[in-house]
Amino acid sequence: MESLIRWQPFRELTSMQDRMNRLVDEFFGRRAPFTTEAEESWGFAPPVDIYEDDHKLTFKVEIPGMEEKDLKVEIEDHTLTVRGERKVEKEIKEEHFRRKERHYGAFSRSFTLPASVDTEKIEANYVNGVLAIELPKRAEAKPKQVRVNVAKTLKAA
Repeated sequence: MESLIRWQPFRELTSMQDRMNRLVDEFFGRRAPFTTEAEESWGFAPPVDIYEDDHKLTFKVEIPGMEEKDLKVEIEDHTLTVRGERKVEKEIKEEHFRRKERHYGAFSRSFTLPASVDTEKIEANYVNGVLAIELPKRAEAKPKQVRVNVAKTLKAA
């Protein structure tokens, strides 16, 4: 079964323009062959998952292939900053690459923290290429349950 696809001529023109720009850039050596526009514009910024429960705020930064000594975690003025550098493997020379999708070099990611976290009790663990950073919440910031009393009313007889 065939499906109908709406034709959008301007998208095709933009795509053709991008391909022409790429061809000219590769010809004049302004871009390495085998790389895409997205790969060049996207700097090395490792992906991060952030989640929160009643007791803590957790950051999980995916940075496989790095050593502990190349990572730095800092907190200043309620801003969490994760820095590091992934180094190119020395036994592989740059001219031997046909395609390079892994990103190398320095990176820095910063996140503004809510006032509810206790920045003095931060914990960071690096296991299997994932840096897990846990920031417990202050006791006064944790949710409290308040019991609701219902007054009993007497019915008129």
